[in-house]
Formats: sequence, C-alpha cells, structure tokens
Amino acid sequence: MALLTPYSKIPELNTATILLIENEERFQTKLADAIVQQEKDVNVNVRLARKLPLPLENGDSRPRVDLVVFVVSLRSERSLQAVESSLNYLASDYYLGKVCFVVTDARCGTLAQERMLRVRRLAASHHCPVLCAEHQTEEGIAMAAMRLLTILKVSAGLSPMATTALYLSSLTRCAAAPELDDD
Repeated sequence: MALLTPYSKIPELNTATILLIENEERFQTKLADAIVQQEKDVNVNVRLARKLPLPLENGDSRPRVDLVVFVVSLRSERSLQAVESSLNYLASDYYLGKVCFVVTDARCGTLAQERMLRVRRLAASHHCPVLCAEHQTEEGIAMAAMRLLTILKVSAGLSPMATTALYLSSLTRCAAAPELDDD
C-alpha cells in the first residue's frame, strides 16, 4: 500500500500544490480552472485524481501535495465510497490541516442528508473541515475556489497571518454536532 505523505518532498519556493479527488469528475475540472484563474500571487499547481492511491509511475517527478481535497457528490453513493476507501492511502500527517472535504448537491433530498451525515462523521473523526459548494453556477464555483485557496495557502505555509495548518484546522474543523455523538 503506497501512502501519500505530506513531508516526503521539499517544498518549492512560492508554490502550492492542491490535489482534487473526485470519482465522477463533474465538478473537479471546473474547480481546478477557477483555482488557477483566481490566484495571481502564488504559483498554484492543481492535480486531479479519481481516487487514491496515486499511480507509482512518475512518483519521483510528482510535486509535494500541500492540500488534499475530497469532492463528494451527495447524489452518488459511489462518490462517498471512493472517498472512504481513499482515506486509507493518506499518511496520518495529512490530517493535521492538509485535508478537507467539499460537498456538492447538499439539497437533494433525504438520501443526500444521510450521506451528508456520513461525510460529517468522517470529517469529525479526522478533524477536517467540510465545505459545501454550489457547482451549478459560476459564482458558486468561484466561491469554492476562493475558500480552497485560503486553506491551501495556509497549509503550504504561504500565509504570513496564520502560523500553521494545524491552527487553521482547529478553526475550520467540523465540530461534531450532538446528533453525531449519539452512536
């Protein structure tokens, strides 16, 4: 099992790399384009994947990944299952401010609410933030990109105002609601 580790490579100067993981790839490319278009001060590399583990070939030339983003469509059970299986391929160091979940289709009925509860449980157990995104409008995509860029800059050490990604993680983590603790 090839684990993705956050500190196995030296960071590049004024560069941050984000890995967007989405099983269906519906929102992923739009979000990647928006992230690259919005950022002017920092060189942002956006990598796309359907799931983890990443292929072993080209592993040496792959840049250090500063932020892993799991995109979950609440309309699809496969999307959530792919995220759950991919979490096993991340080193535990990533859960210290370098992982977040982006949820789409949060207003799609009762199945979506059940899946949202599962995502919130995953996020709470790994101390990761959950962002809800509107993927059907340009404004929603731009807002999601802006929020992810803020988290990316902190996790890559490029934001002088925030000391560490762990500090940001403590501010943005998914606090377990009382209904999550009943199990």
